Amino acid sequence: MPETTSARENPRHDPKRRDRIIDACLDVIAERGLAGTSHRRVAAAAGVPLGSMTYHFTGMDELLREAFTRFAGTIAERFERRMSSATTGDEARAAVAALITEDVFSTERDLVLTHELYTLAAREPAYRTLTATWMARSRHALQQHFDPTTARLLDALIEGLTIHRALDVSTPDPADVVIAIDRITRGPED
Repeated sequence: MPETTSARENPRHDPKRRDRIIDACLDVIAERGLAGTSHRRVAAAAGVPLGSMTYHFTGMDELLREAFTRFAGTIAERFERRMSSATTGDEARAAVAALITEDVFSTERDLVLTHELYTLAAREPAYRTLTATWMARSRHALQQHFDPTTARLLDALIEGLTIHRALDVSTPDPADVVIAIDRITRGPED
């Protein structure tokens, strides 16, 4: 009776190969930027033959779409978990503060990937659908606790303050985040 081989031993049957390629693509983008990302580098990072790239993806554009869709989905899920854990207005405001100070761009990798996606979406309108979907999920999560206008303002605040905190050369004061959230959600006189 012939021996059976595992997916690792039989490279023709590797059900997780496509996922490994997508994850490797994100790693290569985080390390080298979009300009330094190629099929060859992604294949090497994923530990797959170069031919696997064309087998699993019609081209670099499809691979980038899949990779950034996965990345945006992961960040959106993190956002949704944080907001759904809040049960009161004060807990929701604290959750927004935690998104800014702890969750969004919590790693250098997340920061780089987000900015690479933003740059790509700014140049390629087709990628704006991906960023628009991401923003819609964020706003939906915020609308569990805030009206639509406040949710939109908070979403913009989260993006802006997170970018500033990530790129500032001095250590930002977390109290400023709380003040900004309070001003948007309660108003300056409250």
